[in-house]
Amino acid sequence: MTTPQVSVGNISLPAIGIGTWSWGDRLFWDYGSDYDAADVEKAFQAAVENGATFFDTAEVYGLGESEKLIGRFLKQTDAPVQIATKYFPLPWRFNKQAVSDALTASLERLQVEQIALYQVHTPFSFFMSQSTLMEALASEVKRGRILSVGVSNYSAEQMQQAHSLLAKYEVPLAVNQVRYSLITRQIESKGILDAARQLGITILAYSPLAQGLLTGKYTPDNSQPIQGARKLDRRFSSSGLKKIEPVLTLLRQLGEKYDKTPAQVALNWLIAQGDVIPIPGAKNPKQAKDNAEAATWQLSDEDVRQLDSMTSP
Repeated sequence: MTTPQVSVGNISLPAIGIGTWSWGDRLFWDYGSDYDAADVEKAFQAAVENGATFFDTAEVYGLGESEKLIGRFLKQTDAPVQIATKYFPLPWRFNKQAVSDALTASLERLQVEQIALYQVHTPFSFFMSQSTLMEALASEVKRGRILSVGVSNYSAEQMQQAHSLLAKYEVPLAVNQVRYSLITRQIESKGILDAARQLGITILAYSPLAQGLLTGKYTPDNSQPIQGARKLDRRFSSSGLKKIEPVLTLLRQLGEKYDKTPAQVALNWLIAQGDVIPIPGAKNPKQAKDNAEAATWQLSDEDVRQLDSMTSP
């Protein structure tokens, strides 16, 4: 089956993408220990072969290493691949030229002249106003180096402001990239999801598998070794896993019903929300293939409601 497409601002993206935070990141993900460049290259190839041709990165992922890896991989495929990356509002970036320079550096690492989506990594506006930032991003759309503009981790109010500022230049705000999964649903309670729908903004859901908690790999009785900074996350403790055991049980049951993995069920639930594109990570080709296949089938309305009711805040 082919991967469905989603209209996002003035572009079209696959219904599922691949997040590449772990590609080159040693601090959080322990890159270089149990997986390396060869593994993520195979993950890239498997994702593309299975229709997940949209990759989300950032200049700070692996301090630029994620972008460099993707740039290398892009040279080895003829498939139409779409790339999103992110600008980080660092203290010494306080004018439009700083945005242009940051984008130039990202494009050079990616070895491309244009990307599908450029996002603001966080709504920090102490050194540069949102007005100046959005004007700079709109200028890059007009210049043709980016096709669309997004934000990340913006509240409903901040998203509304960014949307209004961009509208002055007739540039739509395409996405808000936020944490969203079955067990992290704060964007619903905080009004972000409703506001995005009203404004026609797509949600890019990062950590859609709660950094692995929803894969079924970790259970109270089967404590897998945790790498990197996740060791400090209490949700991975035995008591934390016991709290979500009913959710994991339901994911396993639905997985058996559809002949899918618990992770594919969790990702499909997000896609079923409408105008939500999950961007799970993938450290190897099997994870990339499984992620891509999560968009090629559909949970029934009743199963979506069952997952909703079990995990509602």
